[in-house]
Amino acid sequence: MASVRAENVAEVVWELKRVDKYATYTEVATRAGFKPGVAGKTLQTVLANVQRDWPHLQWWRTIPDDGMIIEGSPLAKKLADTGVELKPGDKKGFVTLTNLDSKLFAWDHAAAAAAVTTV
Repeated sequence: MASVRAENVAEVVWELKRVDKYATYTEVATRAGFKPGVAGKTLQTVLANVQRDWPHLQWWRTIPDDGMIIEGSPLAKKLADTGVELKPGDKKGFVTLTNLDSKLFAWDHAAAAAAVTTV
């Protein structure tokens, strides 16, 4: 059985697919109602569950906050396979998305929180 966090992240990943964008670990976790953890480790654990329970979802639309992806990793391979351009990163063994800002999506968390408190 999937956890509530995994279900919430699955919904967020589905939202990202619908708008054809990507989001950082912090954005995804915040939208799903929890903190991403140190270096996104909590979100990465939840994403592993999402991949297992909903393999059809585009989990690869979630990227580390700094945009640095390990070269040759499943995430880097999936991004490259789907046509995302990657360039060598600032650190050896890492790559980054090109034109990252134009590909990222951010929710207005303050507006969402205000809407919840006024209901």
